[in-house]
Amino acid sequence: MIETVVRAARPVAASIRLLDLAAVDGGPLPRFAAGDHIDLTLAPGLTRSYSLIGAPEPEPRSYQIAVALDAASRGGSRTVHESVHPGSHLMISEPVDDFPLTETAPHTVLIAGGIGITPILSMARRLTHLGASWEVHYAAHSHHAAAFLTELSALADAGTGLLQTYLADEDGPRSLKIASLLADAPGTAHFYCCGPASMLADFEEATRGLNPEHVHLERFRGDPPAALGGQGFTVELARSGKTLHVTPEETILDAVLDAGVGTDFSCMEGICGSCRTTVLSGEPEHHDAVLTPQERAAADTMMICCSGTRGTHLVLDL
Repeated sequence: MIETVVRAARPVAASIRLLDLAAVDGGPLPRFAAGDHIDLTLAPGLTRSYSLIGAPEPEPRSYQIAVALDAASRGGSRTVHESVHPGSHLMISEPVDDFPLTETAPHTVLIAGGIGITPILSMARRLTHLGASWEVHYAAHSHHAAAFLTELSALADAGTGLLQTYLADEDGPRSLKIASLLADAPGTAHFYCCGPASMLADFEEATRGLNPEHVHLERFRGDPPAALGGQGFTVELARSGKTLHVTPEETILDAVLDAGVGTDFSCMEGICGSCRTTVLSGEPEHHDAVLTPQERAAADTMMICCSGTRGTHLVLDL
């Protein structure tokens, strides 16, 4: 973990706040790539993941994140908006690359909804720097709710990209037709999407027949962990030498932590990848939003904060 200080905090759109974070010791922060996120610890037991929106640099002197106030906040976004100010100290993780950009793609289609623009902005900046071809399709409730329009317009004006906005108060709530814009894209293009669940569902449906290596998405939050039913199952921790019973009311991560076994975790919703754990035996039942179809089929890794098993016993490398 890295201790940082908030250098600046300001609104960038309706209910969206930008934080500028620097290392407390004044030194450079770890290098990051377009699409990376950091885990931000806001209080004991309260950690949230946020995309980095700055331009990737060899030795960045600061990180920038933008946080939308969620009406259903369970503490994360509300804390950022109400309790974090310039001078506040926050612990962060090193950058995590669960949403990597393929920089060699002949053309890149970037689709964002609301605060989902944060990783997309970083990608557009990187592709512009490379002189690569790209297009951004950005849906929001209104101009007031759309962050970073000035920055995106400047990138589009640089010559290699195109920006198209879809504002619900002007164009209608369903003005962005993902299937149509994907149909018009070159067959060699790579497609990226970050936004609310309804947008991601449309994106997944529209890209169903495409090469999965060309399709990339990132979620704000995962689906609630599925009820396990029955009597639960057992999990054997190979390195710790413990065998745990996971009840239908808890997750594997709950049982592991209750047993006093330390392991990494953050979002507890299957979207950040922090709790990825190697499966040594057994058949996991995946409920995360991180693993690719190929990784799920391999059945050798899982997110223990939300996933279970199709059988009655798992052996994990913990």
